[in-house]
Amino acid sequence: MKSNPIIHEYLVDPRVTAFSTTRLGGCSTGNYASFNINHYCGDDETCIARNREQLCRCLEISNNRLFLPHQVHHTDAIAITKTTLELSSDIVLQALLEDKDAITTNVPGCCIGVSTADCIPILLYDTDNHAAAAIHAGWRGTLNHIVSETIAHMKSYYHTNPRYLKAVIGPGISLESFEVGDEVYDAFAKAGFPMEQMARRFPPMRPDDSEKEKWHIDLPLCNLQQLISAGVPPSQIHSSGICTYRYSDDFFSARRLGIRSGRIFTGIVLRQPR
Repeated sequence: MKSNPIIHEYLVDPRVTAFSTTRLGGCSTGNYASFNINHYCGDDETCIARNREQLCRCLEISNNRLFLPHQVHHTDAIAITKTTLELSSDIVLQALLEDKDAITTNVPGCCIGVSTADCIPILLYDTDNHAAAAIHAGWRGTLNHIVSETIAHMKSYYHTNPRYLKAVIGPGISLESFEVGDEVYDAFAKAGFPMEQMARRFPPMRPDDSEKEKWHIDLPLCNLQQLISAGVPPSQIHSSGICTYRYSDDFFSARRLGIRSGRIFTGIVLRQPR
């Protein structure tokens, strides 16, 4: 039985379609229920293919114009070009999309996106050059300034001026839900992050934990501040405010469901300039 994916759309600009998928409207089952298009988390390939076809139909693009990298918590980006579209899907998946955590394009009709299930997805749209990026910012990527690296990539490829970027911070884990060990807190502090703004201590989330308090880090705020530091005007940044851990009925959360569960797809499609 076919059903349409239920997506959460962002009003970025009339020339783009920007969105995050929810868990709803697909054919996957169990912890993948019901909409998942990620090949790297253990879901049934038949369900992935059907879900992908339904998403492409909703976006009015062909299946070979939806691009999702295999993310590894680094800061490398891949640019999708007109030449990319001429390559076979095997080459694209195995060579170009492997080990990438950000993806960019200036080709109309292509959907680029990233998968998350508590990490922070970020979309960028360059209104001046009609180019876009999708970024996977887990705590490691955030720590290594993947937002700044991707904006630098866009400057190199598309002559992007951050003043003309619009940004979306999609569904991800919130400060209240992102409990971390002291080693993660120490890594952020050592890297110079303003921890008085980014971190707080809370009682442990597990009732059997003997420690009195644990550090929590605000990943959405970390990435918001990186966008502003890179030159993106605050008025042009939209934060969804959706915590995947708290709203795991609608959005996948690895901390709730485990690693072998579905993933949110946060993507952006460049439409033909009007």
